[in-house]
Amino acid sequence: MKGLRLEAYTLTTALGAGLAPTLAALREMRSGVVRKHWETVDLDTCLGEVDGLDERPVRADLAAFDCRNNRLAQLALEQDGFAGRVREAIARHGHDRVGVFLGTSTSGILSSEIAYRHLDPHSGALPADYDYRHTHNSYSVADFVRSYFVLTGPAYVVSTACSSSAKVFASAWRMIACGLIDAAVVGGVDSLCLTTLYGFNSLQLVSADPCRPFDAGRDGISIGEGAAFALVSDAANALSGEVIVAGVGESSDAHHMSSPHPEGLGARIAMQAALDMAGLTTADIDYINLHGTSTPSNDAAEDKGVVALFGSHTPCSSTKGHTGHTLGAAGGVEAVICALALTHDFAPGGVGTQQLDPRLGCHYLLANLERPLRHVLSNSFGFGGSNCSLALSRVSA
Repeated sequence: MKGLRLEAYTLTTALGAGLAPTLAALREMRSGVVRKHWETVDLDTCLGEVDGLDERPVRADLAAFDCRNNRLAQLALEQDGFAGRVREAIARHGHDRVGVFLGTSTSGILSSEIAYRHLDPHSGALPADYDYRHTHNSYSVADFVRSYFVLTGPAYVVSTACSSSAKVFASAWRMIACGLIDAAVVGGVDSLCLTTLYGFNSLQLVSADPCRPFDAGRDGISIGEGAAFALVSDAANALSGEVIVAGVGESSDAHHMSSPHPEGLGARIAMQAALDMAGLTTADIDYINLHGTSTPSNDAAEDKGVVALFGSHTPCSSTKGHTGHTLGAAGGVEAVICALALTHDFAPGGVGTQQLDPRLGCHYLLANLERPLRHVLSNSFGFGGSNCSLALSRVSA
């Protein structure tokens, strides 16, 4: 196999539902991260919330799966004609020949948080309508998507923190290369919950203001939610102008539970592995979508890895200033953003960043760069040193 063909793709974040509002926000350098109170949160923070999920229950025949995470998944599936393209693939290949590989971090944990507020005061029992398997369970979102399309092929969820929905592209690649399936629905879904907000706040990683990746005054992340999906198959069938995932690089530096390797070692290994698999050199890459979380240590470590490989010339930016950090969905969200960049010939400038940190050496974009793009790299680095880089390319005539 020479890679994965992106037959169709879509995403939904705080920027809007579908490709068109996302592209418009990127071009306008507009952020979906705003200061607000959400649910019962009493932190002074800014969030990237997807509007309207409370009014959008899942399909009636899938009611057992109803939770914020699966509502977000359904909303995304129904954008850009994506569900129709998946059904066409099922008609071609069969229900057992289309896999589902998705990333998430907290899945539908909000449903459990709400359930624990309603414990029986006498017995301590959870509410009778609480359904852990179909809502909170990490596999829930893959089970939901599988049920949504009545698929019977292989399906699983990757949960490696912020690299989760980048690594699923490697999962699909291996499954297709082995001949086990002909196509796959890949991506990731992560929705807002109290555990994430208070958890990151306890680590002193949440900013009170909209995040500022690579800024001299950056002081933490802005948490967002999002869903991204791609229908992938063997890149041998890709058409001129389409986007393919030409290489996937994975590494596990295991430096620390929550801090990256200070020299960006794991990041560097993952990026080089993606280039090697794609048969590309650093000079071939026209743009890098950085992991760029906006914490002091993460941005500094990634910068060292990027500069060690690419020097200070390759244009790069983080789009987390647009969407917030969508955690387990970030890899999928940013892969789709890279596909938009390739098909529309522009590298998005980073939103929120005002004064670049002079200690960082990469060529960080503060404005959109309009120019033809052929090959781009997308970085996703998770807690525990779980790193993944995707090399995406636009097929030439």
